[in-house]
Amino acid sequence: MLYPSIDRLMTKVDSKYALVVAAAKRARRLQEGARALESVPSGKVVSVALYEIAADRVKCVLAK
Repeated sequence: MLYPSIDRLMTKVDSKYALVVAAAKRARRLQEGARALESVPSGKVVSVALYEIAADRVKCVLAK
C-alpha cells in the first residue's frame, strides 16, 4: 500500500504526471547525496520524496 495515499498527494499537485516528475526529480537529488528533509521508515529515495511532497517540505512548481 502506498503511503502517503495518492488522494493526499493529488492535493499537492495538478496531475499524476506532475507528481511523478516531481517525485523523480527529488528522488534523483536524494540519490546524488542531498539531505532528506523527512525521516521515513523504509529509507528508499522514492518513498522519502513522496513523504516530503505530502508534508509540503518540497513544492512542485510548473515551468511555463
